[in-house]
Amino acid sequence: MVIALKDEENMSLELNYYLDLLDEQGASQMADYCEADVPSQIGKTAFVTGANTGIGYDTARVLAERGAKVLLGCRTEERALEAINRIKEKAPDAELKWIELDLADLSSIKAAAEIVNKEPTLDILVNNAGVMVPPRTMTRDGFELQFGVNHLGHFALTGQILQKLMQTKKARIVNVSSNAHKGGEIFYDDLNAEENYSRIKRYQMSKFANILFTYRLQTLLEQASSDTISVACHPGGSATELGRHIPLPLSILLAPLSLIMNSSAEGALPTLMAATHSGVSGADYFGPMKWAEMAHSAHKVNTDPSSRDQDNAKRLWDLSEELTNVKFEFGELE
Repeated sequence: MVIALKDEENMSLELNYYLDLLDEQGASQMADYCEADVPSQIGKTAFVTGANTGIGYDTARVLAERGAKVLLGCRTEERALEAINRIKEKAPDAELKWIELDLADLSSIKAAAEIVNKEPTLDILVNNAGVMVPPRTMTRDGFELQFGVNHLGHFALTGQILQKLMQTKKARIVNVSSNAHKGGEIFYDDLNAEENYSRIKRYQMSKFANILFTYRLQTLLEQASSDTISVACHPGGSATELGRHIPLPLSILLAPLSLIMNSSAEGALPTLMAATHSGVSGADYFGPMKWAEMAHSAHKVNTDPSSRDQDNAKRLWDLSEELTNVKFEFGELE
């Protein structure tokens, strides 16, 4: 449930951000990573949020094709069943289950977590669902939508299924961020954009929060001597529904980027690498290989240096626990 409010964006900030992407240095070429490199997932259970469309769908599809039981976190049964039927066309024996999940509603997140916690194991959590540059909108619980869904919703979800993950040997938590986190900051004095709302700045904030969350979670997992790891990734530029809120003038200016953008399936490769590759370590970050990490395959990349600020990560963590009323427990397991 969301409540639309008046949009007061700064279009020049948005345009400058996208133009800056084209000026970045391209990534060095490596051997291509593709779906065929994803190892068998037989016997594993994965939970993918936003699994009915785009990168979430292709992540769920490949995991299912490799034999994993996949829980699809989606808001509506209709969209979830459409995705399930499409996956079954390619993998008829796939074990798939819809989990009703609205990341803009903390009560929905709690209900979803209760269902997931009934699973015998949980090997992979992919925090994928998100919103990008919508008009200023609030979640059901009164948070600015991008921060509320992209960060707080996934924070609350992870905290409420963390014990299940930690009970599963070598589980992974994958946070899907964006290269837009570079230049992002947390507006602690105006979390809900009551004083100023720029679509891009708030999107950057939410994606920067994803990285801070990833690093802080990995630190706490290590302190608890857990073999569960927290990693992150970004899809680069991908042709998905995520960009549906980009204003028309900006969409026209960005049209040439479509020539180099990944497909949804290609955009899912960094997520799949983060979730399944044997060489992944806690706090690793993955993205596309070419054109300023905009497109093509996947490999390990770097986050913005500011995302390594441990004090900022702890501040955001403490605030997130307070706002969501979700306390992460890293103590003794049952």
